[in-house]
Amino acid sequence: MNPAHSIYAPNTAAPDGGSPLVLLNMPLASIPAAAIFDCDGTLADTMPLHYQAWRETLDPLGVPFPEELFYLWGGVTAREIIERLNILHARQMDPAGLSIEKEETYSRLIPLVRPIESVIAEARRFFGHCPLAVASGGRHEVVEETLCSLGIRELFDAVVGSEDVRHGKPAPDVFLTAAARIGAAPDGCVVYEDAPAGLEAARRAGMRAVDITRFLPVDR
Repeated sequence: MNPAHSIYAPNTAAPDGGSPLVLLNMPLASIPAAAIFDCDGTLADTMPLHYQAWRETLDPLGVPFPEELFYLWGGVTAREIIERLNILHARQMDPAGLSIEKEETYSRLIPLVRPIESVIAEARRFFGHCPLAVASGGRHEVVEETLCSLGIRELFDAVVGSEDVRHGKPAPDVFLTAAARIGAAPDGCVVYEDAPAGLEAARRAGMRAVDITRFLPVDR
């Protein structure tokens, strides 16, 4: 395993003056004190299905949401995405109601979700040796459904969703809440993430992280 390194330039502070994010390689060389996994795009290859749900929700309203922007906003809650789209397109869509509609559309697609096996293999390797949690920007119920569909819900001691915290990623709330629920100190947690907002949330939480996109085949 190569040494851990920073997402920012070595030996420099993060942009906000805080500590830089330490990125680890996958698989980890040893069992961590605790591990926290994002769900969408990390444990589950759900991102294409989420984008399909967004298109089915927004197309009837005539609201553009380019795919590249969808991936750039990975990890952001559905409600905040609608708030951002309102600003971007000078619209007045209902963030609460439309986010529920989008998640209900996605729920119908859950049986099509595929696992990201290399990340799930890490969770299985840690299971029984350290506490594990899932911390997601998705609705709690939908995250639970996704994990159950993949047959991996039993691996995790806690699941934290968007409605369980006040601020979504890149705020650290979801990871700090997950750590508290599994009784782990933040500095002992390793976060598995695929999105910039999630990696920034891990940094703000004082946790190390694995950027799983660096270890996946391009055509997964």
